Amino acid sequence: MNIQQIYTGCLAQGAYYIESNGEVAIIDPLREVQPYIDRANENEGEIKYIFETHFHADFVSGHVTLAEKTGAPIVFGPNANPSFKAHIAKDGEVFKLGEITITCLHTPGHTMESSCYLLKDKDGKEYALFSGDTLFLGDVGRPDLAQKAVEMTQEQLAGILFDSLREKVMTLPDAVIVYPAHGAGSACGKNLSKETVGSIGDQKATNYALRADMTKEEFIAEVTDGLMPPPAYFPMNVRLNKEGYGNVEDIINDAKAFDAKTFELVANETNALILDVRHYDDFEKGHIPKSIFIGIDGQFAPWVGALIEDNKQSILLVTPEEREEETIKRLARVGYDATLGYLKGGFHSWINAGLEYDTVTSVTAQVMEDRMNENIAIFDVRKPGEYTAEHILDVPSTPLDFLNEHLAEFPKEDNFYLHCAGGYRSMIAASILKSRGYHNVINVLGGFSAIKSTSIKTTNYVCPSTLK
Repeated sequence: MNIQQIYTGCLAQGAYYIESNGEVAIIDPLREVQPYIDRANENEGEIKYIFETHFHADFVSGHVTLAEKTGAPIVFGPNANPSFKAHIAKDGEVFKLGEITITCLHTPGHTMESSCYLLKDKDGKEYALFSGDTLFLGDVGRPDLAQKAVEMTQEQLAGILFDSLREKVMTLPDAVIVYPAHGAGSACGKNLSKETVGSIGDQKATNYALRADMTKEEFIAEVTDGLMPPPAYFPMNVRLNKEGYGNVEDIINDAKAFDAKTFELVANETNALILDVRHYDDFEKGHIPKSIFIGIDGQFAPWVGALIEDNKQSILLVTPEEREEETIKRLARVGYDATLGYLKGGFHSWINAGLEYDTVTSVTAQVMEDRMNENIAIFDVRKPGEYTAEHILDVPSTPLDFLNEHLAEFPKEDNFYLHCAGGYRSMIAASILKSRGYHNVINVLGGFSAIKSTSIKTTNYVCPSTLK
């Protein structure tokens, strides 16, 4: 028996490769599926099943393409109703894989089709649980995402999740290994651990939602407390996972390499969004006017999904050289398939062509400290939880996720300052604001980490009106 977790940090997502006696199962694959096929071929195995724990909201899964390429059936749990051919398993249905078995455990609550898959070894011993978004390490799946689809409240879904956990998951032996679909950084839960593998016993001891003495009412209250609105792209990804999508290889092949002059022409003719994915230091020093920065070396795909509202928006890319294909692929992971092409030769080709470029004004935290007596305007674009933990005294919370809703608060003429934790998110915010004509924005280098080393006063007091 061979179990491999294939973890993708950008999405905080775990896919799984399971092999026994030459037969392979893939659980929750990413959209680019060739690596799973290659892995099976290297091990002289054949992909027999593609298991989906639910209709994912935070990424486009690879089940449709993988089924087309291998002929393996797609398996969902009860209540799933995809537009494509799939096997809808019954609760408790057993699938044989070589010398082992995989049992579908219907665990609704996160979504109504949510299911876990219980692996038993060749001796029939309960060995591992692939828990999807039903159970994370440190948390459980948020119960608010499926409300509109099933016409239930988040409280009703949380109550169903409580029953699923106690009837199907907590009854398993403590030694059963837990392989979740996500870890820290995912928006599918609010308190996920950085660890990506655990056990039922550990979770019973440490996960707030699995307390033995917890009532259903307490569970509902705690699981629904403090939920932030889900990222805007979640419903779109659910639809793609449910209805199907194109092959990511075709999207990569269709993207064109444009020289600088042609790139500028295409941008003007198509009204495409110019997305610059280089390091934020490079974007600060020079970028194409009105381009938006979201760095590839960060939580790239989730921020794209949160900030680019229309997944059909045409996109032109400015990337580090030789990372063009990677960027297109990572956009497609969250359903952004309309990449027209990229700037051939990178930003240097734009400069060499003598075309106009823009910069971002940045200062150190010490410079901002020296200007505090001038009553300057400062905006904190971190998440509300970070803001609550500690923030600059009298500075409001302006989360990057909801920046468009705060545009009226930014000064039109006087300079104002942006900071996040370290610099990545504040540069995203600065690029968005500059694209909207706010050229009086100043980015604070090093973010709150640098601010903490100054004498600028901070507090953990939160006025409720400052948080969304």
